[in-house]
Amino acid sequence: MKITLFILLLMLIEPIAANNARSLSINRKAESKIEIEIIQLIQAIHSIKEYYEIKTDLLYLKLSIVNKKLRSTSKPNEQLIWLVKKDEIKERFVLLRINEKSDISKIRYIKGLQIIKLLYEKTLALDHHFTSVSTFAEINKISNPNEYPEFASVKELLKSKKDKKSGFDLTKVLGNNIYTSVVHSFVSLFTNTNTSKDEKESSLREIECILDFTLRMHNDLNTIYFETKFLQKSNDNIINELQQLFVDFTKPIQYKKQLKECRNGDDWDSVRENLEIYLKELDKVLLDESQRRKAQKMQINLEFPIDRLLQFITQYNAFIDQGAKFYEKFGIMLNSYENEEQCGDKIPIAYSQLKESVAISIDKFNTAYKPVEINGSKMKEILYGINEYE
Repeated sequence: MKITLFILLLMLIEPIAANNARSLSINRKAESKIEIEIIQLIQAIHSIKEYYEIKTDLLYLKLSIVNKKLRSTSKPNEQLIWLVKKDEIKERFVLLRINEKSDISKIRYIKGLQIIKLLYEKTLALDHHFTSVSTFAEINKISNPNEYPEFASVKELLKSKKDKKSGFDLTKVLGNNIYTSVVHSFVSLFTNTNTSKDEKESSLREIECILDFTLRMHNDLNTIYFETKFLQKSNDNIINELQQLFVDFTKPIQYKKQLKECRNGDDWDSVRENLEIYLKELDKVLLDESQRRKAQKMQINLEFPIDRLLQFITQYNAFIDQGAKFYEKFGIMLNSYENEEQCGDKIPIAYSQLKESVAISIDKFNTAYKPVEINGSKMKEILYGINEYE
């Protein structure tokens, strides 16, 4: 069986119409684009295997007939004729297996390119996500009492009424430190003889929620910031690995551009053209018995990058699982502030926005970012033709 080259190449960048898979009775609303494509790819592989199975059965039938003829004759001339036919059938068995492997290798290779393209879009979306997460300056505004106007006003009030003999000001560095500034303000508030009891109580009521929130949440908010930076760095490594995988993947077909350049320049047509040339050459050498070794090498060049892709997918999924766990932890941290209801009017809106962002991120890590559809038995079947239920 020769897979129509046009159809194979079209699968690289265009999904087959969903109507073609209606017989599977699957709710398309619950499926992603890649899931539909993978189901259709599995169908294509099954069709290839079924076709070659029929061809093989026919050859076995012919071989059985030839063997009967050999056993039923004692004439040397007839035996020679049937022996030649038997060798021809055996050679057709060999060629059939080569062609089957070649056709499946082609379709797996093309799907590998599809998966790389889709994963690259996912990693770019993740990079954008991490970049858009609150910056350190925004985190600092939420977790540092010095950024709150109410706390700054109390500090100014205490400064204007400080005891000139015993009072003192902090340096700029220590004044911006949340712990030293809070300690200094409390010491000034309670020891200041120029401030009445009512003024002290009023000042304390004004900043109690701010101090409670910032002192409780400061470490947690900083942890969220730095661990998000760690995840962003890990995602950068994933992108670099994927770009190298694309280089390894397209090396056999002599495509020279980097993944980023290919994607930004929408150069997938060139990838298809190079692949078409390679597949035509493979088909040519498959028909030439003297070039079987070259054909085998060309097939290996298609298979090896797919093994690398499987390794990368394992790495990618581990990273996504890690990211999901990190964000679940972030959600627990952000929801751990026990006085949120009591101090709701003093907590900045950025805190609620951060909680909402983390909740959305958890959902994205479990859906949009995680390629569930290319895990497990489906991946084995696509890349290696293994069906665990056969």
